[in-house]
Amino acid sequence: MTIRVVVADDQELVRSGFALILDVQPDIEVVAEVGDGAQAVEAVRRLAPDVALLDIRMPRLDGIEACRAISAAGSCRTVMLTTFDADEYVYEALHAGASGFLLKDVRRDDLVHAVRVVAAGDALLAPSVARRLVAEYTARPAAPSPSSRLEALTARERETLLLLGRGLSNAEIAAELTVSEHTVKTHVGNVLAKLGLRDRVQAVICAYETGLIAAGTPS
Repeated sequence: MTIRVVVADDQELVRSGFALILDVQPDIEVVAEVGDGAQAVEAVRRLAPDVALLDIRMPRLDGIEACRAISAAGSCRTVMLTTFDADEYVYEALHAGASGFLLKDVRRDDLVHAVRVVAAGDALLAPSVARRLVAEYTARPAAPSPSSRLEALTARERETLLLLGRGLSNAEIAAELTVSEHTVKTHVGNVLAKLGLRDRVQAVICAYETGLIAAGTPS
């Protein structure tokens, strides 16, 4: 199955570069390149792609508002792009419905991987972005105690959620917990199901909002 992608960035060279990287892949087709968020929303509405790559800072309609509109309107999933690993809009973008967040200096292979992962229904969060969220929440003077929302989780599932919040991959979580990757996948699935979460990005947000991330030691 071909993954259909819309690329939105107000910098033509950046936009064209991403489009070229993706369009040469046998399983990916770039169906539109646009220069602002309003055009991105219209392209998604008209072309019904699987994934939209959105620069956060664009004219007319920024990437966050475009993401919010796209997420509310249909099944297209969004990956946010930014030049800054300390972008103050990270948390807002994730709450708007983004399924991934990457820096613009992402490696070619990682960009392609991100599109495939998000199109498959999973989520992807660059470790540097996760660290940004950790820093934001641990800097708050009165972090809450872990929420009663987490009472449904086993002790191992709480550990898994904490490590997700730190931005670790399944392989890294497996190494940290000394279990197999298959076991980690089971734990992640249980966490998502018990907490009613869509994907790993929502699990990351949940770890911060419930105060669990403040109860651990961030990497």
